[in-house]
Amino acid sequence: MVWKKLGRIYRPEPIHPKLFSHAANPLAVLLKGDVYRIFFSGRDLQNRSSVGFVDVDIVKREVLYVHDKPVFEHGLKNSFYSHGVSIGNCYTVEGQCYILFMGWQCPPGGHWRGDIGRLVLDGFSLRLDSDEAFMSTDATDPISLSYPWVIKREDNTYNMWYGSTSTWDAGNNEMLHVINHATSTDGHSWLRSGLAIPYSIGTAQAFSHPSVIGNKDEGYHMWFSYRSGLGEKYRIGYAFSENGDSWELGLNKAIIDVSSTGWDSEMIEYPFVFDHEDQRFMLYNGNDYGKTGFGLAVLETKGSS
Repeated sequence: MVWKKLGRIYRPEPIHPKLFSHAANPLAVLLKGDVYRIFFSGRDLQNRSSVGFVDVDIVKREVLYVHDKPVFEHGLKNSFYSHGVSIGNCYTVEGQCYILFMGWQCPPGGHWRGDIGRLVLDGFSLRLDSDEAFMSTDATDPISLSYPWVIKREDNTYNMWYGSTSTWDAGNNEMLHVINHATSTDGHSWLRSGLAIPYSIGTAQAFSHPSVIGNKDEGYHMWFSYRSGLGEKYRIGYAFSENGDSWELGLNKAIIDVSSTGWDSEMIEYPFVFDHEDQRFMLYNGNDYGKTGFGLAVLETKGSS
């Protein structure tokens, strides 16, 4: 499957003290027709991220509206999201839409870490579901959590894929951060099942931001960010599963890479894949973790892996 890049859609500019730079982790919600509200994580001068949005016609590839203030800000000191909010995707339970996110903490003298929080999407406003983390560390995920993605499958079970740190240094000055899996019957309480995507030290070991789409007929496709551990910056990788449970890594099947020059020539990361009018699109970030904005690509050969 080959992705055709359609160009950068949004280049962030300082629009608010809490949205001074970056437009990372783009998340698209359909408004009407071809127009999507694209939420993103912007940063202040202290690198703390909050959520903003722009409205985009994805067919014309035109930004129609830029909201001039955050719709959800990072938390206060000692909260589980004190240093930032990195959003995942939307999922619906009994008509209510939720957005899970990675809440960043940077404790004094310690390593940064993350927990998973949950936002309630009311209309197009966001509010925190609870002051406590939705999912935090435990025996399965002992160090840090990141970038959740949820889908509801045909058997009415909710499935979540998310990042989990095994170690901050796997022996090559790069963390081992894998993609784990959890299931839920109600969308609220989750049973963790551990490793979902196979990894390989020195090839693909620092994963983030899984984006999953599919069904029992076409199988399940996942795109994600990853680093090899050999010094390269983020690239976008791919995995496939016939049943949504057992996954095969296929890094060479992602078929989207950095450009030769420009805003996404150093790294590409944080894919958000969605279907619109019989086409499959990908929003993604480029250089410097979203500092140069986000772009759009379209899948030229939609179908099997």
